[in-house]
Amino acid sequence: MWNRNTTNKVRVGNVVIGGGSDISVQSMSKVLTTDIKSVLQQCEKVRISGGDLIRVSIPDEDSAFALREIVKNSPLPIIADIHLDYKLALKSLEAGVAKLRINPGNIGSPENVKIIAKEAKDRSVPIRIGVNAGSLPKKILRKFGQPTPEAMVLTVEREIEIFKEIGFEDIIVSLKSSSPILTLNANLLYAKKFPYPLHIGITESGFGRQGVIASTLGLGLILSKGIGDTIRVSLSEEPQEEVKVGREILRFLGLRDYRVRVISCPTCARAEADIFKISREIWEEVKDLEHSIEIAVMGCVVNGPGEASHADIGVACGKTQSLIFEKGQPVEKVTNSEIINKLLIRIDAITSKNNKR
Repeated sequence: MWNRNTTNKVRVGNVVIGGGSDISVQSMSKVLTTDIKSVLQQCEKVRISGGDLIRVSIPDEDSAFALREIVKNSPLPIIADIHLDYKLALKSLEAGVAKLRINPGNIGSPENVKIIAKEAKDRSVPIRIGVNAGSLPKKILRKFGQPTPEAMVLTVEREIEIFKEIGFEDIIVSLKSSSPILTLNANLLYAKKFPYPLHIGITESGFGRQGVIASTLGLGLILSKGIGDTIRVSLSEEPQEEVKVGREILRFLGLRDYRVRVISCPTCARAEADIFKISREIWEEVKDLEHSIEIAVMGCVVNGPGEASHADIGVACGKTQSLIFEKGQPVEKVTNSEIINKLLIRIDAITSKNNKR
């Protein structure tokens, strides 16, 4: 387990961010906010996928008005994402959002920021200061010539000073770039100076393999330094896909224990069974289990119970017969046609036993 950086505790609805609490996973609605039904469908998909929070963009008054219905019916705390018009932040607060996100690069004058912060303070709603390398305040960009870690942290620092003038402390901060290294260095610099919890992510990371790799690399580097209290994987994909990637990043770093995982060997000439087919069939059967369990599908005795002894349950496949094992210990020989059914019976027994504890 990593030694995590000490940060303040901030409550967003029923989710606690910072203060040593679990690192939460969030995503963002990708449809028009005025399409209330579609937004709520995405909220539910994020929840089912293991997400903790969801953000919606508020580009106009109609979107702010739609927030009332969304907040009332969402299964997750709603965060309003505000750019350009501070009045939309006020309308979002009136709608009952659990958190605001504002961008110092375009939200307007310090007076406008204070108006937002005062209203948020009265309603006990936290605010994320969301700094993006691509939209830094013009004065700061002129000073540094280009987005740098120092420029990003200075942007945050000036916004924090405005908040502190009115005694507002429910602050969350993010410093993002599409460059994992710039993002890492900005967050490292920030973490040395301030106690406010960090929302981390690689913005505009892309889609498919490239997006997943960029986000995994960036988030992994930052989290491995003990930095980060909530994460978002920003992909050009559906919201639930962002959550699934975020969960796996946290799982593999040992920062959260997330539901089911199927591990499988890459196969080679020793494998006498179709590991691709078996592992995919098992995954389809267990992917929606709301239990923490690790299942191994191994292609032969070499990569069998020994190498997968950490798994709760697994199978070492032979040509016609296979061996089911639990925690590295053999428990049952089965024919290959029985693998899926026999594994599911034993998985059900394991999860049922864990539920009774």
